[in-house]
Amino acid sequence: QVQLVESGGGLVQAGGSLRLSCAASGSIFNINAMGWYRQAPGKQRELVARIADGWTDYAHSVKGRFTISRDNAKNTVYLQMNSLKAEDTAVYYCNAEIRPRYYSGTADYWGQGTQVTVSA
Repeated sequence: QVQLVESGGGLVQAGGSLRLSCAASGSIFNINAMGWYRQAPGKQRELVARIADGWTDYAHSVKGRFTISRDNAKNTVYLQMNSLKAEDTAVYYCNAEIRPRYYSGTADYWGQGTQVTVSA
């Protein structure tokens, strides 16, 4: 089995910072891209940032404020969020494209989500 476990969400004032972490564990052969998505109440889930070997990608709304990074030795992805705004309030989900040891292909895995609330 493979699982993703997130941590680091919480309540912060506008202009503040938070750092999210997501660790993948289980029977993992290798991990391709990892990323963060978010879903605000009444809205669709949207991409925040993704990272793979040699590239990163960000939503326009977070460029210059959020930074995604990755520790391959720990199978962990991070999201440093600075200059937070009220509109960043959402449940943040970790995502990873993983090839398990027991399967020859890759599959998408999701974390359980962590709430980020930014007060105005």
